[in-house]
Amino acid sequence: MDRLIYLAMAGAKATMQRQDVLAHNLANASTTGFRAEMQAFRAVPVRGDGASTRVYALESTVGYDDRAGPLQTTGRALDVAPQGRAWLAVQSLEGTEAYTRAGALQVSAEGQLVTPSGLPVLGDGGPIAVPAGATLEVASDGTITATTANGRPTPVGRLKLVTPETPLERGADGLFRVGGPDAGDLPVDPTARLQSGALEGSNVSAVETMVAMIAAARQFEQQMKVLQGAEQREQGATKLLAPQ
Repeated sequence: MDRLIYLAMAGAKATMQRQDVLAHNLANASTTGFRAEMQAFRAVPVRGDGASTRVYALESTVGYDDRAGPLQTTGRALDVAPQGRAWLAVQSLEGTEAYTRAGALQVSAEGQLVTPSGLPVLGDGGPIAVPAGATLEVASDGTITATTANGRPTPVGRLKLVTPETPLERGADGLFRVGGPDAGDLPVDPTARLQSGALEGSNVSAVETMVAMIAAARQFEQQMKVLQGAEQREQGATKLLAPQ
């Protein structure tokens, strides 16, 4: 009975956490460049006297789904979609370098190239400044050319494109960073390419995620029934052992 209760409790808790992840993924099914979060669990026995029958399910983070999302052609000059395993480098709110696949770039009031959330986009030498009123074009290697009123095109910078050798880690702000003991800034990948006039969509499948949420809800119901059955058996045993 003791083991049954702990198994059902641990399973129910893990199922609730899985629902949270699935709901977060579904909420970002239309977010540009979003990578679906993945989750796994492992059974861990509780150590200690009298606890040999107890088992908990602990979350084992497996990162994110690295498959590319669908390409959406927009025709907008500052919309870019990194190709392959390339990422765009941006400056986070803490001032550190982070990476994203969301390429809907804009020009701020201060003349800086930024993300829709206002984070500066990094070039080979830091944030990229563009002339006021210039028409911008982005080449496949990330080079940005500005055409001013005199009609003379001038290179103003090059987007920093990186290709990580190992999976990045997602932060609470939705940006990705290098994790582990080798944390730091990734070097520029001169072979990385992007497609201008297009955006990469989320790689979340809304249908698959909905089906997974329904399956998780049914699994949670079954675990609750197990707990209710254990409670009923406990009550029955108490009545049988109660003094008459």
